[in-house]
Amino acid sequence: MIGRVPRYIEGTEVRLTVRDRIFLDAEFFDGTRLECLEPHRLFPVTGPSRYVALIDEEGESVGVIGNLDDLMEGSKEAVMGALDEYYMIPRIERIILREDRQGLNRWEVETNHGKAEFEMADVINSIKRLYDDRVLIKDLSDNRYEIPDLGKLDARSLKFIIPDL
Repeated sequence: MIGRVPRYIEGTEVRLTVRDRIFLDAEFFDGTRLECLEPHRLFPVTGPSRYVALIDEEGESVGVIGNLDDLMEGSKEAVMGALDEYYMIPRIERIILREDRQGLNRWEVETNHGKAEFEMADVINSIKRLYDDRVLIKDLSDNRYEIPDLGKLDARSLKFIIPDL
């Protein structure tokens, strides 16, 4: 059986409202109402405001917003807020502690959202240095962290990360 085709949303035909942080409700002007939808960018790097899928509780795409700029003002803010929450990547400002424990690499860091602790098993594949001196880190739970500018870390924090770069 072929799954249902997602509805293409051009903008003014729907009102989107926040349900709970990353979830939205959609009320179409034809009377259709969809609840508890999770927005996902289909092209997060190349098109962050275009082609946003709305995923229902079963994990099915029920709609695709062609361009966020075409949405009504309140709807656009609701979607942008949910996307910001969903794609939030804490920025590491300082590395407090890094230690090896029974094959796991444990980190304690200070981020722009407060202190965080996480573990990695494969440091080589979990830390990526990018061309613009940014560093992306992925922990065992697939959470992502970013160091926006390696050169702005304090000397102690640099000692914890430089051997792996």
